[in-house]
Amino acid sequence: MPQNPRLVARLTAALGIAALAVGLAACTPDPVAEQYREGGDTGYIAGEQLIQEFPAADRGEPVVWEGVTEHGEKLSSEDLAGQVVVVNFWYATCAPCRVEAADLQKVYDEFKDDGVSFVGVNTFDQADQARSFAEEFGITYPSIIDVDDATVKLAFAAETPISATPTTLVIDKQGRVAARILSMIESPSILSTLVKDALAEKA
Repeated sequence: MPQNPRLVARLTAALGIAALAVGLAACTPDPVAEQYREGGDTGYIAGEQLIQEFPAADRGEPVVWEGVTEHGEKLSSEDLAGQVVVVNFWYATCAPCRVEAADLQKVYDEFKDDGVSFVGVNTFDQADQARSFAEEFGITYPSIIDVDDATVKLAFAAETPISATPTTLVIDKQGRVAARILSMIESPSILSTLVKDALAEKA
């Protein structure tokens, strides 16, 4: 999938405030997140920051996936058919995952009434750890527990590399990967821009 060069110009303002967003402290102290903010990399699978948006004509096939959430409920791409879906790959001790958690929730709250769903894919933890994370960081959307068989990760990797944790994907209304952010979301406005673009497209 080629990168859309227009996205760089369109996100200039968002990137301009990214440093401020990353620097804001959480409501409660988080040693792992603070270490990451200060330059540490504990619990972090490093990857170069990359933001890509793919023209509709250059997208691959719809991604078909299914799994079980931290609450024991089945969830699949069929359940969310016709919606824009944001998929975030994460795990609890990943420092940038903890830093970006509030931004993900903020964008979810912004679009949850507009036909947009968010799904976490936890690649390392069991359900109880994922539930504890959601409670600690105020995450209200579900996460699939993918640690045992990695079926969801493999389903998406067939269309786009999942080479860093966190990775965030925006899925269009046809179930195709419309955009991706490899590494941490540095500002909620970046993800918001990608979601708006996907929503504006015809199904």
